[in-house]
Amino acid sequence: MTTPRRRARHLVRRWWPVALAVPLGAAGGAGYAVVSHPSYAASAYVLVVPQNPGEAATATNFAQAYGRLAGQPQVLAVAAAETGHTRAELESLVHGTTSPDAPMIEITGTGTRPQEAAQTADAVARSLVSFANTSSRDTSVRLVTLAPAAEPDRPTTPSATLDVAVGGAAGLLVGALVMMTRRRGEAALPEAAEPVEAAGAPVEPTTPATPRPRGEEPPAADRDGRADQADQADRADRTGQAEETGKAAEAEKAEGKPGTAEAARNSAEEPPAKEKAAAGSGR
Repeated sequence: MTTPRRRARHLVRRWWPVALAVPLGAAGGAGYAVVSHPSYAASAYVLVVPQNPGEAATATNFAQAYGRLAGQPQVLAVAAAETGHTRAELESLVHGTTSPDAPMIEITGTGTRPQEAAQTADAVARSLVSFANTSSRDTSVRLVTLAPAAEPDRPTTPSATLDVAVGGAAGLLVGALVMMTRRRGEAALPEAAEPVEAAGAPVEPTTPATPRPRGEEPPAADRDGRADQADQADRADRTGQAEETGKAAEAEKAEGKPGTAEAARNSAEEPPAKEKAAAGSGR
């Protein structure tokens, strides 16, 4: 196999979670964009006009206040009767936005159709103007409709490009998490076992010898072993004495003194009584 092919195979083996998850996520985002219901948004603009010249700052402050009232029940009650929606539905379909340096209020309405979105925004804007102008003598400002809502040409949601991008990003995140999990699993694998020793030479665990305290008698097996060693040493001594006695007897026969050799042979064959007693006590 050539080197480029090996590299490609290694990259596929390593990055396949990401390569698989990103297209799947993008496909999921595209599918959501296709099956979801479209939503349109339209905006109407209301201007706050001061009754006394030179009070632009006062008008800006009142614009901030009336912008917060755009989504309140006092304003939505009149708009609900005009649009056919309930007040609770309008609370989720309409919201007001203000500018910190201009006495203007933006009323944004949403709907499943362009006409519905524009009608909702205009209805709330007219209701806000009517509600605010009832107290214009006290506030010294009046509200006027600056621009009615226009029907939108395209839906605000779903956006195919945005949904595909979000789906691809989600797939990338999932693929990265899968890769991290696989790497952790490989790192947690146990290391290779040590090579087994050659057959026929098993290693037995050695038990350390425990020192025996003084005055304690050795086990029976040790006493028997020592007795056997004493018997073997005694037999070797007797065998050596018998050999020496035989040599001495031959020498005496040659010199004509048989009695001394026979006495020594008898003494060598019969061990002393003390040695017999020692051997018996050792066993």
